[in-house]
Amino acid sequence: QVQLVESGGGLVQPGDSLRLSCAASRLTFGHYAMGWFRQAPGKEREFVATISWSGDSTYFLDSVKGRFTISRDNAKNTLYLQMNSLKPDDTGVYYCAASLIGPAHLAGSYAYWGQGTQVIVSS
Repeated sequence: QVQLVESGGGLVQPGDSLRLSCAASRLTFGHYAMGWFRQAPGKEREFVATISWSGDSTYFLDSVKGRFTISRDNAKNTLYLQMNSLKPDDTGVYYCAASLIGPAHLAGSYAYWGQGTQVIVSS
């Protein structure tokens, strides 16, 4: 079955950077829009960023605009999230997801999900 495997999370200090990766297998990666979501302790999962199948279109949660970049390498079946100037509010489990509908901020638009990678931003 389809697999999405996130990596790159960790414990960092405010102001630091991290790059998350999501390796996809058993799907035609280039046919899917991809997204990143996160879930903080005690909170609902929220949209972070999304990218079209070609990479030409990207959209971000307002609070991460200018700090996060989403990109993809269709030849490597891999999605990335570059996170700079991290803040404690960025703490959470980060999930990648795949959508045939197109770039979307609603979790229900995504058919496949990874298991998540933990990001903790703390001094």
